Amino acid sequence: MDPGTFAGGDGAIKATAIPGKTPGREERGRPADLAGSVFLISKPGIAAGVGLAGLAGMVLAERGMPGAGVVVPCLASVIAASFGAAVLNGILDSPMDARMPRLAGRVEAMRRVGNGGALGLSLCLILASLLVAFHFFHGLTVAFLLAAVLFYTLLYTLFLKRRSPYGTIPGGIPGALPVLIGYSAVAGRIGMDGIILFLVMILWQPPHFWTLALAHKEEYRDAGVPVLPVALGEPYTKILLFLYAVSLLPATLALWVFGYCSGTFAWFSFLLWCFFLLSCYRNVVSRRRYRRAFCASILYIMGVLLAVIVDVARIA
Repeated sequence: MDPGTFAGGDGAIKATAIPGKTPGREERGRPADLAGSVFLISKPGIAAGVGLAGLAGMVLAERGMPGAGVVVPCLASVIAASFGAAVLNGILDSPMDARMPRLAGRVEAMRRVGNGGALGLSLCLILASLLVAFHFFHGLTVAFLLAAVLFYTLLYTLFLKRRSPYGTIPGGIPGALPVLIGYSAVAGRIGMDGIILFLVMILWQPPHFWTLALAHKEEYRDAGVPVLPVALGEPYTKILLFLYAVSLLPATLALWVFGYCSGTFAWFSFLLWCFFLLSCYRNVVSRRRYRRAFCASILYIMGVLLAVIVDVARIA
């Protein structure tokens, strides 16, 4: 997943040949190897991130921590959908991924699982997530869940990512929808506080991804992906990255301005924003340490989401 990524799959998995046996069949027959490959292609870092976003949406809607009867099935449906969509994305992007050395581990994992097995796993996970949401929650929750899967796997992966350097901007929608999924699971509707946090996620994802695109610009160029640094250059990308990063402060403080979070949250979100902006300046402008800015971006959004959860639960 490009927009909303919390972790990649950069480590390569080496195959070990055994004399007299076919390496591919032997590797696929090992349960531990197969399980590890499935785990890698499901992008667990992304699932953890969307799960945290879904929990933040639930806490906002409940104005406190919801009961386990809501939290467990909601997180199960969100994480299962994330796993399924990530695997399907891996199948659709496999020709491009094979041309990017940093994704060698993921490509090898997909080879071990096989496209047929990966497709079956993906569809089962997505269907299971929809059935859980349909059984426990409202039609709005199911609609948001389905929209997140379809937007990411079809509209973004097959169209926006391949055709426009600005595809990352609308491509952030499925990564932000878990906030609304969690909110609607509790309330059956969407409140202004949920919309504000949803917009924070939307604003965060483009600069988050652009740090990764800057770090691996040549790989994206070789793979034929028109990311912003490839299509329009590094200087323009950095300007847009900072404009989005700056806009995160008023967006997060809106939760305090409208009375949904406390002054403590406002100070904490301000400090997090200063940390993120300073990291972008030091690692994007002063030096070309883009991966550090990428990691700082993950810490920033995780801090904001945790701050929302703790603050609202404490107020309640």
